[in-house]
Amino acid sequence: MLTIAGMGPGNLALMTPQALEAVAQADVLVGGKRHLAQFADFCGEVRVLDADIPGLLAWLEQQQQQQRRVVVLASGDPLFYGIGTRLVAHFGIGQLRIIPGISAVQYLCARTGIDMNDIWLTSSHGRVVDFDALARARKVAMVTDAKCGPKAIAEALMARGTEKCWLVIGENLGLDDERIHRLRPAEVQAEYAMNVVVILNER
Repeated sequence: MLTIAGMGPGNLALMTPQALEAVAQADVLVGGKRHLAQFADFCGEVRVLDADIPGLLAWLEQQQQQQRRVVVLASGDPLFYGIGTRLVAHFGIGQLRIIPGISAVQYLCARTGIDMNDIWLTSSHGRVVDFDALARARKVAMVTDAKCGPKAIAEALMARGTEKCWLVIGENLGLDDERIHRLRPAEVQAEYAMNVVVILNER
């Protein structure tokens, strides 16, 4: 059985009991280094989730043929710009069990009281960001990456005349060094740790 378990923002206290139970029963645990580090007592086999996704898919097929219980740890929610989407496309939902988790966007909105009912959810991972659309939207939540982080977003918004909006930036959400900022674009600094951004565009 191949299970994809949402880690939430990365704090074990924010994982669901079902996800923790799946890990406890697994033969193999797959995840990023910081996720695996939280399961230091895991007695089975571990594999680091890296950029070689084709290699991972082939390896997971072998594990399924051997009928091993494999849990893939996914950041946040597996199907919100996560590894879950790729695994569903490859294996089909019939061969998977997906245990949802709290997305970083959900967590940030909960910590800051931002209403999610009218929010546009997007990501900069592996895509060209439509900054014009960001500038037009009233409320946007974006999962960022190294190429397009808070500073690049702020500069693009200022260039489009939306310097009066707010950027709510959540760094290392759910972890001991969590930091949350509410800034105007001109106040955004160059570097932030792993983060998600909510843009509140005042009109």
